[in-house]
Amino acid sequence: MTAPRNGRVADVASGGGDTNADAGLTEAFRTAFRHHPAGVAIITGDAGEGPVALTVSSLISVNVAPPIVAFSLSNASPSSQALKRAESVVVHFVRRNDMQLARLCATSGTNRFSPDTAWSRLLTGEPYYPQVDLWFRAAVRGRFAAPGAMLVTAELLSASSVEHQPKEEETLVYANRAWHGLRPLADAARTPLLLWPSDSATF
Repeated sequence: MTAPRNGRVADVASGGGDTNADAGLTEAFRTAFRHHPAGVAIITGDAGEGPVALTVSSLISVNVAPPIVAFSLSNASPSSQALKRAESVVVHFVRRNDMQLARLCATSGTNRFSPDTAWSRLLTGEPYYPQVDLWFRAAVRGRFAAPGAMLVTAELLSASSVEHQPKEEETLVYANRAWHGLRPLADAARTPLLLWPSDSATF
């Protein structure tokens, strides 16, 4: 906390209604998440108005039995608006060799289902990208509105038939507005490899 001003304590953590403090909190938030690596996924769906696709870095695991995932959709994205109305989606787990497809689905104004892009539909009608090895068909189970976005939960119903154990060099993450691969730490002996977050319901 700062020193009292005009007989009250200014709480920097909460901002206290101070515009400068609010701006500082926003910038701290952005900086923190720019340097917080996240996995990359592509979400596809069709609410009856044509196929849509969107690259997301917000995909998280929620539960393992039944398998539930969650991801956020921005109110500012036209693709997000269409996906919000879909009752089922396909969740693609993107690897490094899928990076150009991830770029395509992350770029505004692009045709993500052009004749030059390999895509198809499942027997149940959802659009998907067959070149991505690992994908799941999922049913939307919940939609939760938040300021500027919507959090979607979905239950995984089926998986791609390709069994693919990704190598470490194939992993793709997004951090600080750039795409990155992963590699083991140089001093692996000092790394707690079997340490998992205490709130993980999946691993």
